[in-house]
Amino acid sequence: MKLTALLWVPGGTEIFVILLIVVLLFGAKKIPELMKGVGKGIKEFKDASAKEEDPNKKDPDNPDQLN
Repeated sequence: MKLTALLWVPGGTEIFVILLIVVLLFGAKKIPELMKGVGKGIKEFKDASAKEEDPNKKDPDNPDQLN
């Protein structure tokens, strides 16, 4: 088996089909709410990983945090 068979990158048609399925499953009105949740999750993940890199960095959401 070639390595390229394991690394599948969707093209324009595949992305369109995936988006169409998402719209059919969730409805057009729910998609912005879903994307907002995904964005919050990504932001929290980045904040948590940044804290792991620099444990002495203060949390801007917690002003009472000790050094």
